Amino acid sequence: MVNLKGVFKKYHQKNVIHDVSVSVEKGTITSFIGPNGAGKSTLISMVSRLIAKDYGDITIDGKDITKQKNNELAKKISILKQSNNINLRLTIRELVSFGRFPYSQGRLNEEDWVKVDEAIDYMELRELQDQYLDQLSGGQRQRAHIAMVIAQDTEYILLDEPLNNLDMRHSVQIMKTLRRLVNELGKTILIVIHDINFASCYSDHIVALKDGEVVKQGPTCDVIDECVLKDIYDMDIDIQYVNNQRICVYFA
Repeated sequence: MVNLKGVFKKYHQKNVIHDVSVSVEKGTITSFIGPNGAGKSTLISMVSRLIAKDYGDITIDGKDITKQKNNELAKKISILKQSNNINLRLTIRELVSFGRFPYSQGRLNEEDWVKVDEAIDYMELRELQDQYLDQLSGGQRQRAHIAMVIAQDTEYILLDEPLNNLDMRHSVQIMKTLRRLVNELGKTILIVIHDINFASCYSDHIVALKDGEVVKQGPTCDVIDECVLKDIYDMDIDIQYVNNQRICVYFA
């Protein structure tokens, strides 16, 4: 379980995260939603220790993340940030193999390569695995980076807007893959996502943020609610049911 208690973060004397307390259950997909500038990316960056918190406590499975060694934490949690440009000429297969670094320190063994192959197949990249990243579309590169995170084989996976640059088909593929990782492999996924319909259809829990504070958190059905969404986004959002899923209509 991931627990945040009374977490604060300031930039230039401005509260980006203000007294946030969140609990993320194991074996679930928890989506973080909210308008731009709500603090979503900052929050998961603090969970991964990419950004230091100012105050508060963050624990994973009861252990304070600030007291764990980097290599051990990298075997526990993996993160894919929005900006993931790598200025090296790498093939997809080489990039995905970087996910094994916490275990192999660059000297991959047979087990490591099995994990690399599994991740490539999860993301349907087998036919492209020998192509260089600079030969790929933005969506293909995004899938390759997600495969790298999958190859890291951590219990907790943190994804910051992983659907960027993806078309509808591949966005659905990513979300279905995440659902499989949870249902079949018991992973715990924290995802920052702007598309509230993907959050509605694939999440177990949702944490809604606005101006650095939690507006609502809980089961998806509690957050995908017209009154709650209006409070978050300052606009009327109609909710309709399609195949027993709550679909938000906000473009009318």
